[in-house]
Amino acid sequence: MFIFALSTALLAYAAPADNQQDSAAEAAESTQDNSTSAKAIAAAICVGLGALGGTLGMGIAIAKSSESIARQPESEGKIRTNLMLGLIFVETAIIYALVIAIMIIFVL
Repeated sequence: MFIFALSTALLAYAAPADNQQDSAAEAAESTQDNSTSAKAIAAAICVGLGALGGTLGMGIAIAKSSESIARQPESEGKIRTNLMLGLIFVETAIIYALVIAIMIIFVL
């Protein structure tokens, strides 16, 4: 997750190709526009892949816990407790991806 966040932050700093014919003011404005769009793309990728990974993990965890409860109904309480704890950890990782995306947009 950290490597993915680092790569999206580096994408936000991608420098556009310089055009020799632009004046200094036009070059600065186009650099700012390209930087803003790169930040938007990096934030979208960060949140999108974070949410995608989280939802896939949650779906697999819920499916496996349902299978486990079907096999051993007497241990439903323990399985459900472990499931909820795992889902909380996965949701926390998704929230971290959202925080990183917000930092990319407003801080970088």
